[in-house]
Formats: sequence, C-alpha cells, structure tokens
Amino acid sequence: MTLSRRGFLGVAGLSVLGAASLGSLVLPGAAGQTAELMRSRARLPEPFTVPLPIPPVARPVRSDASADYYAITQREASVEILPGLRTRIMGYDGMFPGPTIVSHSGRRTVVTHRNELPVPSVVHLHGGHTPASSDGFPTDVLVPPDWDMAHGMGGKVTVGQQDYVYPCAQRAATLWYHDHRMDFTGPAVYRGLAGFHLIRDDEESALPLPRGERDIPLMITDRSFDEDGSFLYPARDATMRVLPGVEDDYMEGVLGDVLLVNGAPWPELAVEAARYRLRILNASNARRYRLSVPGVPFVHIGADGGLLARPATLDTLTIAPGERFDVVLDFSGQRPGTSLTLQNGLGSGPTASVLRFRVTRRGPDDSRVPARLSSVPRLDPARAVRTREWRFTRGELGDHKGWLINDASFDAGRIDADVSLGELEVWRIVSDLHHPVHVHLDPFQVLSRQGEPPRPEDAGWKDTVDVLPNEYVDVAVRFTDYAGKYPLHCHNLEHEDMAMMATFRTS
Repeated sequence: MTLSRRGFLGVAGLSVLGAASLGSLVLPGAAGQTAELMRSRARLPEPFTVPLPIPPVARPVRSDASADYYAITQREASVEILPGLRTRIMGYDGMFPGPTIVSHSGRRTVVTHRNELPVPSVVHLHGGHTPASSDGFPTDVLVPPDWDMAHGMGGKVTVGQQDYVYPCAQRAATLWYHDHRMDFTGPAVYRGLAGFHLIRDDEESALPLPRGERDIPLMITDRSFDEDGSFLYPARDATMRVLPGVEDDYMEGVLGDVLLVNGAPWPELAVEAARYRLRILNASNARRYRLSVPGVPFVHIGADGGLLARPATLDTLTIAPGERFDVVLDFSGQRPGTSLTLQNGLGSGPTASVLRFRVTRRGPDDSRVPARLSSVPRLDPARAVRTREWRFTRGELGDHKGWLINDASFDAGRIDADVSLGELEVWRIVSDLHHPVHVHLDPFQVLSRQGEPPRPEDAGWKDTVDVLPNEYVDVAVRFTDYAGKYPLHCHNLEHEDMAMMATFRTS
C-alpha cells in the first residue's frame, strides 16, 4: 500500500524528536512504499515476451602501467523500450543502462565524461571509495559547452568534459554510477542516467562462484509511459533547467507501473540447469521490492560493499533504492522447459512480477558456493569515539512541504558534521517513513534496528540502509584516506531532490 497524499499531509506537521516518539506514528504505507503511483497511458506489453538485455562492457580507450582510461558521452537518444514505441532517454553513450565499467582493485580507473545533454550533470560512483574531487558532490556540475551560465550552479563548474578519477582502492563489489545533480537527480536517473561499475579482485576471482555468462547484472527500475512511448514523470519543470522537484501529489516519491530489468519490460532470461550469480541493483527512484523465486532460494553472497564472510540462504530479499545484493540461484534441480518467475511481494498486478527464468537445457557446471567467502572484520561500537544522530523527517521548505535531516533542508555551503579520518563513529539514523539512507565515501556495518539485531539483508558492508517507518538504525562507520566534503542523503530520489541531504566533512 502506498501512502496517499492525504495521509502524507495529515502527518506532515509531526516532528520525530527521538526514538521514544516513533511508536505513536502509524502510517498506512508502513509495510510497502512511501511513494505515489503514476499510471501509464501507453498500451503495455505482455510480460516475458522480450529477452533480457545485458549492458555492454566498456572498453578502455587506452591503458598504462597503473590505470585504464575510458570515455563516455552523455547524450540524448531515441530507443525502443516498449515494443513498437520509441522513448527519448538521457543516457551514458546514449544507452539505458549505460555501459558497464569493470575495474580491478588497486588499479586506477579514469573516466572522461563529456556532456552533450541539454542540461548540466554530475556523476557519482555509488559505493566508490573516491576522493572528494571525483565523488560527484551535487553542486560540482559538468555543463554542456553551450550552457547559459546565467542560471548559476553555486559550486564548481566544468564545461564540456571532466575526468573522474577512481583509485579503486577497495575490495571487489557491485557498484553503479548515476547522475547526482542537486535538485534534479530524480528526473535525470528516471530518464536513463545510470550504469554498472564492477570492481574485481584476486580474492573473489579465486572463488569457484559462477562466472562469465552466468554472472549477470540486473538493474531493476520502474517507469511509466505516455501514449507515444515517452517517459511520464511529474516534474515541476520538464526542461530540468530551473524549477526543481515534483508536483505536490508525488512529493513522497514516484512509482512507475512498468518494471524494467536492464531497460527491458518484464523480460525473460534463458538459463541452463546450473548455478547463476545475479548482481541485483534497485535503481528505482522510490520503489522497494520484496523479491523471491518460489522453489529456488537466494544464496546471499555479497552486499553493497562486496562479499559476505559466509553465504546465507534467504527465501525473500527486500531491496530499497540504491541497494545491491549479490546472490546465487541454483537451477540445477530444474527440468528443461521449466519457467520460474522472479516475483515482487510488494507489488500488485503488473508490478508483482519482475523477470522470468526459462530453463532451456542441462549444462556442465563446476561452480559452487564455498562455506567461507571472505574476511569481514566487525567494527566494535565500544571503540567508537562518538555517536551522532541523523533524523530523516518531513517538514517545511519555504511555502511547501519537503524533506529534512535534523530539521534542516540541504544547504551546499553548510557543514553538518566534521569527522576525523580513521576514527570510528556510531551513527543513529532515525526515520519517520521509508528512507533508504546512503552514505558516501566509505561503507558501514549495521549494528541494530530499534536496539534489536539487524535483518538478514543487513549483513556485510553496506553503503545504503533501508530504514523503515517509525524506526531507528545504528550503524558503525569509519572514514579513511580522503579529506573533503561528502553528502549523506535519502536515496528516494524525490526526497533527495526536495532537500533531504546533509554534508559531512572529513579531515
């Protein structure tokens, strides 16, 4: 159930002052979504009639002894998403999703982005351990060569193209890159600016996990479409130039009624009766999913920040915007001709199904999931030098409702916390509604929810945590290597665009 605008405004004046006050706030959308559905006007296709596309892997334009160099052009393009219709997208290299970049841990990756869009952009490597100069702070914009500078940005402005430098000094993990421009992240990602960035390392490569064609990235998004195939999105300014945010009825978040996987509606993937590794990314603006494949459990092997210490078996997997889960599905017990559906327990009608697997034949399979995957040292909260509280709530933004952290809207010039590199801190994240909270620079570990043990999906290194309504979550975090200013924010992109972001500074 979604939270209606009437229900939203009915509680908009309440302030969550701390954990003790959370229990009195009971919301109709608590078990599902904080968002509003936008219905398509286009005729929608039958599910499972198009094959799952796999985003192409980008090739370096050159390499040297220590780095690989890539070039990506951000541009508009007309592509077929719904069969028989064309959709205008904004894409990396004109594709949705963009090309997948594959890096090796410890080897520098430099990506030159050229902006040929009609609007500015910012590139953020989500999950990247990245210097502030390349992290994609929301006001550090890359503008097209003909941009009218009179609009102003309030931060660093680069014209034409920019080098984003990623040291990749981190363990193997499934990352993704996407637009992060202040006030306009929601419509930019909705229109296509998102892609995978995978980091590999020797430890992971030595494991007998599924690989090659059986190692598959799955970017799950939801979209709505107009009659002509164009995206439907309730932006206050369709040009994405001046006026930020969405129409009032959608300020709690935008849900689409078409589920896309790698840019295709309800696709089908032909598989052999063998094990497959699936890198699942929720790149939706606001929609949460509860995934399952009846009869085939997920073997959870990796979180946002890479491999778990040990695998875990999960029958369902709840994933919020920005989160990634690496899982293994074992189809070896399925007979050829069998079809299995990746279902969404938080959807209904067309959004209750995501993807269909069709078992085509038996094939050789020497993969397995070992009992031990990696070393994941636990951060000890007893060693924390301080505890900080971050309260994610609704509030006033001038003459309209918006989203606040610690009762303040985002101000790019304000520092909300100074953090010393190398020091361990406990951050308590308090939420009134569903808020998937993303922290830049370094991953964290979830310590508890409401003082109780974390959920199974909280295991391992995380950079995004799904904080539920009326809940507080404690995480342990330690920032390393790079001094500068970084954001933390809600990854419901409508919330982010409507000021639910704060800045911490490392030194």
